[in-house]
Amino acid sequence: MEMLTQLLPFVFLIAIMYFVIIRPQKKEAETKKAMLEALAKGDKVVTNGGFIVVVHKVEENFLSVKMNDDTIVKMLKDAIARKYEDEA
Repeated sequence: MEMLTQLLPFVFLIAIMYFVIIRPQKKEAETKKAMLEALAKGDKVVTNGGFIVVVHKVEENFLSVKMNDDTIVKMLKDAIARKYEDEA
């Protein structure tokens, strides 16, 4: 019984860490993965570097994106931070 009372605070600490840190990170990773899989030609996205670009071509691990009318670059899907939503 004494051992149980000594371990109880650690069990609570682990439970709190799970619900505050681990679970939200897993949920965020799942939503980002779903967003990356749903990307299609013409979508506006924001890169980790802060560029707002338009998806030109979707490949397995890469995206070809249009930075302006003349510049098309290839980047990793992991470099995409989020979709860009126009405020208009």
